[in-house]
Amino acid sequence: MNRFLTDIKQRIAAVKPSRWVRFGIVSLLFFIWVAWLGNWWVAIWWLLLADIYITGYIPFSWWKNSKSKTTRTVMSWVDAIVYALIMVYFVFAFIGQNYQIPSSSLEKTLLTGDYLWVNKMAYGPRVPMTPLHFPLVQNTMPVIGTKSYFERPQWKYHRLKGMGSVELGDIVVFNFPAGDSVAEKAQNPDIYSLSRLIGEEIVARGLAQIDPSVKTDPILRDQATRSLGMNYINSDPQQFGKVLWRPVDRRENYVKRAVGLPGQLFEIRDGDIYVDGKKQPMPENAQFRYAFSISGWNDMTPAQRNAFWDDLGVSEADRALEAGQSIATPPLTAAALAKLKKNPNLIFVEKLHFSPQDNLLFPLATARNMGWTLDNYGPILIPGKGTIVKLDADGWARYGHTIRHYEMRDAEWRDGQAYIDGKPTDEYTFELDYYFMMGDNRHSSLDSRFWGFVPEDHIVGRPVMVLVSFDGDKGGIRWNRILKKANPDK
Repeated sequence: MNRFLTDIKQRIAAVKPSRWVRFGIVSLLFFIWVAWLGNWWVAIWWLLLADIYITGYIPFSWWKNSKSKTTRTVMSWVDAIVYALIMVYFVFAFIGQNYQIPSSSLEKTLLTGDYLWVNKMAYGPRVPMTPLHFPLVQNTMPVIGTKSYFERPQWKYHRLKGMGSVELGDIVVFNFPAGDSVAEKAQNPDIYSLSRLIGEEIVARGLAQIDPSVKTDPILRDQATRSLGMNYINSDPQQFGKVLWRPVDRRENYVKRAVGLPGQLFEIRDGDIYVDGKKQPMPENAQFRYAFSISGWNDMTPAQRNAFWDDLGVSEADRALEAGQSIATPPLTAAALAKLKKNPNLIFVEKLHFSPQDNLLFPLATARNMGWTLDNYGPILIPGKGTIVKLDADGWARYGHTIRHYEMRDAEWRDGQAYIDGKPTDEYTFELDYYFMMGDNRHSSLDSRFWGFVPEDHIVGRPVMVLVSFDGDKGGIRWNRILKKANPDK
């Protein structure tokens, strides 16, 4: 022990004053970060800093004194890569990260192929809930297909102070709430949607029967069809694989527009959004699907048809009208619709409408009972921290899934009664804030109308700008979108 203490004193005495200054600055920054983080257990890593700058017991740079040139070369690369990965980890965790737009749900505001820079400081960076994970990978390692994270440790949700909070109209990146569980070999859609769809199909084909008493109760019918679907999924591991549960921050990243905030009453009337009874402005690039017919279409050359679609800003994926067909149903912005109506060859144009039977809207029992559609939805109260809701049949249909899967309570509905943690109750007080998210491509967006509210612990950050954009239709880079503002409506 005496020898160890003597060695420590000698090492400390040999440290140059300039190194003490650097160590003091780094230590100050480290403890400021720990205080901001709000987890003082992390402060134990200060001992590592002390060893790096002062005592030098751990030979981090042993390879620099190696006689082997190969060893020095290889380890210099390893050292640089490890350092880069650590820096990337901290930048992506606490400052921001890039994000690719994978689908057309926000067109024409954001396009498929856009790469965004997402500011995590905007709403406050979320302390990593799954701290041990491979940087640059969300949940699955490429090629090998294994998990990119360790399930332990799991830290409780904690958000650091940011520059603001989510506002109406913000475009937000968040972890997909319903993505907490997925079938290993069929990860899209989520397990809840997949089991419901399979269960509905089983009943429709007459492959299984639902108790007649259940058919008249929308809550029990939903539970029964989902149970049928889950049994089918679990019985066919070759097709579906295992059902995987993912931690909050390892779920897929989604990007949508915040159209409803905690505690607000949300409603859609004929495509227009109303919050607390007040009509909200329509985003400039919002799209709805329209059916229309053009005379002389069959006489047009392919080049003329492409020019027609380009003029309306319709992507190739939505150009369903070919020679020999008469009616097209693409999504159109208000500007594109106005341009179409001026076409002298237009025969007719009308807005399309979608029924809940086609779309299985959230919450399923309520949506079916009330006849909700994509364009006529709600009203529904978005729960916030401290919001108290009645848990009668309608209240359970609206909020039971949220309580069970996002509030993480042992909640169930049986015998006409809600049970929370095994106790009967007729009300519930929410512990988290929730948001209603929608895409601007209103008829082609899987959003809160389908899978429900987004909890605050799923919020990642706010997209700031488009870094680069790749055009999947025409190929190449969309040069006019580089460094373009991510949300032109703000």
